[in-house]
Amino acid sequence: MDFQAKVSNLLTQRSGCAIVPVFSKHKMSNAASALNGASDKLIARLIKQGEVKDSLASTLLLPTPTGNADRVLLAHFGDKKGLNARDYIKVISKIVATVKSSAASDVSLYLEEVVVSGHDEAWKAQQVAKAFANSHYRFTQMKSQQAKASPLKKGLYNLVDSKLKKSVHQALQQGCALASGMALARDLGNLPGNVCTPLYLSKEARKLAKSHSKLTAKILGEKQMRELKMGSLLSVGHGSDEESQLITLEYKGGKKTAKPIVLVGKGITFDTGGISLKPGAGMDEMKYDMCGAASVLGTLKSVLELELPINLVVVVAAAENMPSGCATKPGDIVTSMSGKTIEVLNTDAEGRLVLCDALTYVARYKPKAVVDVATLTGACVIALGSHATGLYSNDEDLAAQLLSAGEDSQDRAWRMPLWDEYQSQLDSNFADIGNIGGREAGSVTAACFLSRFVDYPWAHLDIAGTAWLSGSAKGATGRPVGLLLDYLIKQA
Repeated sequence: MDFQAKVSNLLTQRSGCAIVPVFSKHKMSNAASALNGASDKLIARLIKQGEVKDSLASTLLLPTPTGNADRVLLAHFGDKKGLNARDYIKVISKIVATVKSSAASDVSLYLEEVVVSGHDEAWKAQQVAKAFANSHYRFTQMKSQQAKASPLKKGLYNLVDSKLKKSVHQALQQGCALASGMALARDLGNLPGNVCTPLYLSKEARKLAKSHSKLTAKILGEKQMRELKMGSLLSVGHGSDEESQLITLEYKGGKKTAKPIVLVGKGITFDTGGISLKPGAGMDEMKYDMCGAASVLGTLKSVLELELPINLVVVVAAAENMPSGCATKPGDIVTSMSGKTIEVLNTDAEGRLVLCDALTYVARYKPKAVVDVATLTGACVIALGSHATGLYSNDEDLAAQLLSAGEDSQDRAWRMPLWDEYQSQLDSNFADIGNIGGREAGSVTAACFLSRFVDYPWAHLDIAGTAWLSGSAKGATGRPVGLLLDYLIKQA
């Protein structure tokens, strides 16, 4: 969807649907007052008749009473003094749903009087563009009949102050780029495991690399990984006929001397649990075990669209975890790229086994910071549910930056402990480290395991609860592309 910023007049601007705010106690915005004055006080009459409800996110769609808009949507934004970010997004979501149910082909928004606590006009505009662009997402690739495309194609974010035009236009482009990256992440997550294999992810990476001159791809197969002694990563794919892949994409958008930021994604394209077989119920959702990989690739797509002046390396550790006569068994000991030996006590704790070798590998880039993203533990779902991503870090500044990015993008994370007291749970009688630490603090001990393989500023995002939804709304969410992109924009 194409969004533009413009200084215009509600009564003269042509539009398929004009969005006009109203506030608590039936207070009108300047746009609503102008419309009321030009329409023989229609808005005031509708308020008096009770047609305009005095409740947050209530809407009323009108055939245009005057001016050049085909429709006018009155939307309630709460107290005129201001509302919080969550409520603002709630109202925008209701607006999007209402406009989408109409036949409007374009939309024009007059929201400059809406005050959101702690956020400026650019942030408001970005949320609008993201919401409208995201509303177009449908996963229909695997259906015999394609869904009918929405007629809504264009949007105008109207301003009174022309000085805001540049920053708001930039924010609108960021919102659209974010939605584009989220769409890629959702597509990859929603594809079934018989389509989205490790090799498929490699092909998608090469496709991205061909799309931009500053992006290069390097793919390592199992032969090259054996030469690098990535015994931990390779152990996960032993039971599968699908070849494991280590995918590296380098984007050189910043200064040659600038250290890159590295994003590492867990790409288990299907996770049966291996010999430690999962229960059958809900196992179909284990196609989502590569949503960490999907999210870092989606973030890269957004970065490419915005052409951010930053150096970025994206690494995907891709494998399929299957049971067979060749599969790694509980009790087996493998040697990681770092030289540390690992007792595989549970083959369903495989994400950390692919990530630890990837984290060792990326040290060669001398990174400014490394963020790994993984659907790592069911324990994180128990701890935080589906609302917040679990955040672990060995660096206070990096943790603060990611938490701030989560708040600003409303793709929130919650800081979890990474204390030395938990490390002893990973002790092994037979190897340097065990791959699980018992029932207690499962998400914490998983992060502690990964921390043994890093010697640079590092953060781990456990997205097991946020990467997809179950039930009637089943599907990949595209998180945490919003958090990651906000962080990278601020770094750039």
